[in-house]
Amino acid sequence: MGKTISCSVLLTLISCFSLQFGTALDTITPSKSIKDPESIISQSGVFRLGFFSFANSSNRYVGILYNQIPVQTVVWVANRNKPLKDSSGILNISDDGKLVVLNGKAEILWSSNVTNLVPNATTAQLLNSGNLVLINGGGSSLWESFQDPSNAFIETMEIGTDVKKGRKVELKSWKSIDDPSDGNFSFAIEPFNIPEGIIRKNNKLYFRTGPWNGNIFLGVILTGYLDGFYMAADNQQQTYYLTYKFSNNSMSMYYELNSQGKFVERQWDAGKGDWINRYPILQTDCDDYGKCGPFGICDSTKRPICSCLKGFKPRNIEGWSKGNWSSGCLRTTPLQCHRDSSNGSETGQGDDGFLKLKMMKVPAFPDRSSLINRDCKDQCLKNCSCVAYAYDDGIGCMFWGGDLIDVQKFSTRGVDLFIRLPSSELDKGKSKKVIVFTTAIAGIVIITISALFLWCRMAKQRGRNKIWKQIKLQFYSENVEENLIGVKLQQLPLFNFEELATATNNFHDTKKLGQGGFGPVYRGTLDDGKEIAVKRLSKASGQGLEEFMNEVVVISKLQHRNLVRLFGCCVEGEEKMLVYESMPNTSLNAFLFDSSKLDVLDSRKRFNIIEGLVEDCLSS
Repeated sequence: MGKTISCSVLLTLISCFSLQFGTALDTITPSKSIKDPESIISQSGVFRLGFFSFANSSNRYVGILYNQIPVQTVVWVANRNKPLKDSSGILNISDDGKLVVLNGKAEILWSSNVTNLVPNATTAQLLNSGNLVLINGGGSSLWESFQDPSNAFIETMEIGTDVKKGRKVELKSWKSIDDPSDGNFSFAIEPFNIPEGIIRKNNKLYFRTGPWNGNIFLGVILTGYLDGFYMAADNQQQTYYLTYKFSNNSMSMYYELNSQGKFVERQWDAGKGDWINRYPILQTDCDDYGKCGPFGICDSTKRPICSCLKGFKPRNIEGWSKGNWSSGCLRTTPLQCHRDSSNGSETGQGDDGFLKLKMMKVPAFPDRSSLINRDCKDQCLKNCSCVAYAYDDGIGCMFWGGDLIDVQKFSTRGVDLFIRLPSSELDKGKSKKVIVFTTAIAGIVIITISALFLWCRMAKQRGRNKIWKQIKLQFYSENVEENLIGVKLQQLPLFNFEELATATNNFHDTKKLGQGGFGPVYRGTLDDGKEIAVKRLSKASGQGLEEFMNEVVVISKLQHRNLVRLFGCCVEGEEKMLVYESMPNTSLNAFLFDSSKLDVLDSRKRFNIIEGLVEDCLSS
C-alpha cells in the first residue's frame, strides 16, 4: 500500500516538474525513452503507458493501462508474446524511427514494424482515447495501437477490414487472465456478401453475429443494448468497420474478448471498487458455428438441441443418436426443379414451395439483392439452385444456394426464413378433405374475426396495464410518495425499444440534440413520419426510476400549447426513455431570454406565455 502511495506522489511531482519546464508527459521522442518502471500518461490522466507485471508472474510487459483506477486494468500489451524476464526493459524510438521494446541486452522484443521511416523524425504519443500513435515529423500517423489491438475493444477504436488494401484489425484473446500471449480466439469484421462479426477459434469459424442490417446484427440476441455501437460499410471502397462512442464521457467501460471466446462488457463500479462484468450477447448451447451441421437447426430450449429441418433426415443416424450432429442432414425427397432438370425440362421451378420458419438466425453466407420483399419468393423459384430466402428491411432479399449452415431458432426477434421444399413435403393437395374442411370453417372464421379483433385489443391493453403495474410496484418499493402517480398513466403510449432505435438510427451521434443530467437527447422519425425527441436515461447519470417517473408525472400534467408534449415512454430491461414532440425551433427559453430575438416575441407575447404557464401549473 505504501509503495502505491509513493508512486502516486512521485507521479504528481513529475507532472508538476514537467508542466513547469514544458516537457510533454504523454510523448516518447528519439531523445526521451522510458525505462522500467517509468511511464508516460495521457493528457487527460485516464491512460498510462509503461511497464507492469501480473500478480502471479515475474514477467514484465509494456502496455497501456487505466491510470486512475486502483485495480490494475490492462487494455493493450506490446510484447505480449515476448515478455521481459527482468526489469531491464526500455521503450524507445530506434535509430530507424520505429517504436521498440528492448531488453537489457539491447535485443528487440517488440517493434511497431513500420518501414520507410525518416530517422530521428518520429515521436510516439499516448492520446486521451488510449491510442498510442507513432507520428512523423509532419504530424501524420504512421502506426497506431488501435490498429494492432490486444483483447480490449475501447471507445472510438475501429475493428474492421479494408479488402482493397488487405488490412484487417482484429481482437486477439489472451491465453489466460494473467498471460497476455495470443490465445485461441480472435474477433473481426468479415465482409462476406454482407458484413458480419466473426469469432474464430484456432483460425476456424467459431461464432458469427449474423448480417448487419444497418441497426443490429441479425444473428444475436442482446441481453441489453450495445450503447453507441455503429457499423460503417462502404461496399464500393470495400471498407467495413465497427466502432462505438458513449454518450456519457464520465463512464469507464470497455469490451473484451476473454480467453473463453466470449464478448464481455466491463464497467467500473466505484462503489464496489471493482469491474462489473456483463455478457451483452445471450449465451446459449447453440453458440458454436455449425453445431447441427448442414440443414440442421439448433434450438437451445429443446433436448436434444439439434434436429433436421422439415423435409430432411440425419445423414449419419448412428452419430446423430449419440449427439454428434456435425454431419448434418440431407433431403428425403428431391426438389421438383431438380427432377425437371434431369428430364431435360426447362420449366425451372417445377412444383416446389416454401416452408416458413419464424424468428430464425439466418444461415451463413447469404447472397444479397435489393429486391423488395414480395419479389424474393419469385426470384428464388426461378433459380433451381436457390434453396432458401429471407428478407430484412435494412438489407433486402437474402438467398442461399448451397448447404444451410448455422441455422438457429430464437425465442425472440430473428428473421422469417423460407426453406424450399417439394410440394409433397408441404402437404399441398394431399387430400380433398382438406379443401372441404377449409370451406366449412371459412364461415366460422369470418364470424369470429370481429371477436378476435376485439380480444386482441383487450389483450394489448391488459399487456400495457401489466407493464404499468410493474413500473408502479417498483416505484413504490423505492419509497416514493404515492400522490406522484396521481395522473392516468395508462393513457400514456408505450414505445418498444427497437422502434426507437430505428427512429434514431441506432442512437447515432449525428442524431444527438444535446446532453443533460438525465442523459442524452436524440432526434428521431417514426415510421409514420412523426418527428420526435428521445430522452434516454444514461447508465452513468446517477438517476433512476424515481426521477424518470417524476418527469413522466410532471410533464403529463402540464399540457400547454407553449410546452413540449410528452408522446410516451419506453421501459424495457435496463432502458428507460421518454419520447417528446420534436422542437425544430429549439426551446422556449432561447426566445424568452435572448435580447437579439425581441422582434420575434415582443413584451406582450412574452407576458402572455409566462402568464399561461403559471396558470397551467396552478390549475394542475
